[in-house]
Amino acid sequence: MDNRILVTGGAGYIGSHTCVELLNAGYDIAVYDNFINSDPEACARVMQLCDKAFPVIEGDVRDTAHLTATLKAHNCKTVVHFAGLKAVGESSEDPVKYYDNNVAGSLSLLKAMQAAEATNIVFSSSATVYGEPEFLPYTEDHPLRATNPYGQTKLMIENILRDTHSANPQFRIAILRYFNPCGAHQSGRIGEAPKGVPNNLMPYIAQVATGQRDALNIWGNDYPTPDGTGIRDYIHVVDLAKGHVSAIAYILEHEGCLEVNLGSGRGASVLEVLKAFSKAVGRDLPSRIKARRPGDVAAYYANADKARALLNWQASRSLDEICADHWRWQSNNPNGYEGT
Repeated sequence: MDNRILVTGGAGYIGSHTCVELLNAGYDIAVYDNFINSDPEACARVMQLCDKAFPVIEGDVRDTAHLTATLKAHNCKTVVHFAGLKAVGESSEDPVKYYDNNVAGSLSLLKAMQAAEATNIVFSSSATVYGEPEFLPYTEDHPLRATNPYGQTKLMIENILRDTHSANPQFRIAILRYFNPCGAHQSGRIGEAPKGVPNNLMPYIAQVATGQRDALNIWGNDYPTPDGTGIRDYIHVVDLAKGHVSAIAYILEHEGCLEVNLGSGRGASVLEVLKAFSKAVGRDLPSRIKARRPGDVAAYYANADKARALLNWQASRSLDEICADHWRWQSNNPNGYEGT
């Protein structure tokens, strides 16, 4: 490989799994993370899983000088950019924090990349950029109109990247729009370790299974869906990680700015996820119906044809596999990386 890949936010949930897949694919990597929502232990476990060491640099993406020095010191010409805050609810409560961390952090990264003559970037975007669905499944040409500050930060960064490519065509960019990442590495050694109350369905159910939460709150059972609960596109984090490896291979061979959905292409309801997780655990997990939350849509899921055509990528792991892998991680690490 002609250069080392810098993985910003590489100690996080999706970042750590992507580090495994990058190493398995033969790439050299360096991780840059401030560990606000992650743990250095994740990187240590990635090294153990892959039997390969790599540099781990503690730093904030808003520190342009430190980031520039890091890119130059490790000869990184390609960046996979995960670093950012991701809780939709928190973004509505503290939008300034999100714009500062996500948008200002990404601008700082692009300045550092220009200074270090690094011109390849894979960006961790989100299906939230689509907003309320006009049609389903979402294709990449669905209108972009994020409905919360978190989604707005992702959309702003997408626009900045598109403008950067227009002004500097030597920049090769892949914008990956994730649907709902879940599951864990099949080893049970790395997985999602949320700090505080989980924001996402799967880690919340997992904490119900370990007794850390008393029951799953199901926010609305009167949606126009087959069982009345919300439908989402759940994608195994290892499938998602492999999508980043495919995206890097693509941009190293092709000029341009690519936008692509990474999803399973299938929707599953909250009750279906609860049933699948209960099956993985071996017992029924308690739940209770609550009123709908404002801003939640009835259903969304991906059209992933573009990823299949251009990246030769598609999700391969089932909902049952997602739940089994997530439960293996959670049962082996009930407190995440704490205490290790």
